Amino acid sequence: MNELDELKRFVMAHAISQSLPADHYAPLLDRISTDTGDEPGSWAYEWVRAGTELDAAGEVLAACQFYNMGRFPFVDGPGRKRALARCTDAFDRWRQAEQPGIEAVRVRVGGVEVKVWSAGLSAAEPRPLLVMTGGIVSPKEQWGPVLPQIAAFGMASVVAELPGVGENPLLYDRDSWRLFPAILDAVADRARVAETYLLALSFSGHLAITAALHDPRIRGLVGNGPPIRDFFVDAAWQRRVPKVTRDTLAHLTGVPSDGVFDHVRDWALDEERLRALDVPFAAVTARRDEIIPPGDTALLKRCVRDLRLLEHDDVHGAPAHLTETRVWSLLAVQEMRPGADLRVKAALTGALAAARAEKVR
Repeated sequence: MNELDELKRFVMAHAISQSLPADHYAPLLDRISTDTGDEPGSWAYEWVRAGTELDAAGEVLAACQFYNMGRFPFVDGPGRKRALARCTDAFDRWRQAEQPGIEAVRVRVGGVEVKVWSAGLSAAEPRPLLVMTGGIVSPKEQWGPVLPQIAAFGMASVVAELPGVGENPLLYDRDSWRLFPAILDAVADRARVAETYLLALSFSGHLAITAALHDPRIRGLVGNGPPIRDFFVDAAWQRRVPKVTRDTLAHLTGVPSDGVFDHVRDWALDEERLRALDVPFAAVTARRDEIIPPGDTALLKRCVRDLRLLEHDDVHGAPAHLTETRVWSLLAVQEMRPGADLRVKAALTGALAAARAEKVR
């Protein structure tokens, strides 16, 4: 069972990242009195009820995001299972009606089939590839709406989810980085996968670094709040990690919550591997991050040879700096690409300046 106050606090950051209006979700959170079950007043029920109202009003994508919050942080019973099913169904209906260019791709990872969403794939005119992944609580439908924008930048794109998240049936383990090469293999006939960039948020950034060390097709990385070393080995810090993070990791890895940090201890990236990273890495970090320790940012600064850093005075994921972070991250990808469209770079540069000017008003 999740601690309800902590759950409400953390879901607000995700609601902000999806641009959900506060006047929609604040009263909803007030109605929630229990984390368990699927009855009025329960977490899953209230989010699904609000999503159903939006669905009925024709706001299918907004409904999808409310359903997504209903399965947050992971499926642990019938209520959240119902919410996830509604989330994936609503996204499918939205993309068929509004964005038919978004298509499903089936990826084989160690003999297991994993579904991802894609856009801009073409055997006749293959483009460079951007693969985007969320963290340990973000299904692919949360970030899927960005696919058409990436296609407009002249890139093919894929949005996937970490093992154990959403519809991904894999177990989250130290070899989960293999998801990225498997995606590249699956779309190699429809994208220029030798020019691949990874936009890997939160915990998926850790896997993206490892994938780049193994797969030379990956030419650049963008991350936001990735765990690097201290998160995995610093016992004093681990005692401060929020319960929802620890329990989610336990769920995804298949180990008891009180044993999760012992289980992931050897996942830490050491200085030698970080110094071996030979592609650019653009990272967003937060000075008040309650999940990722400050030592991990310091380690990146010390060891990564081509590091482009955006530091915010914020909590994990920098929800108060959403627009700036999003534009900066997309611009970072274009700045890494040798053949990026100068008009796209100019537009993103202008959008970044506007976001920063708005922030200081």
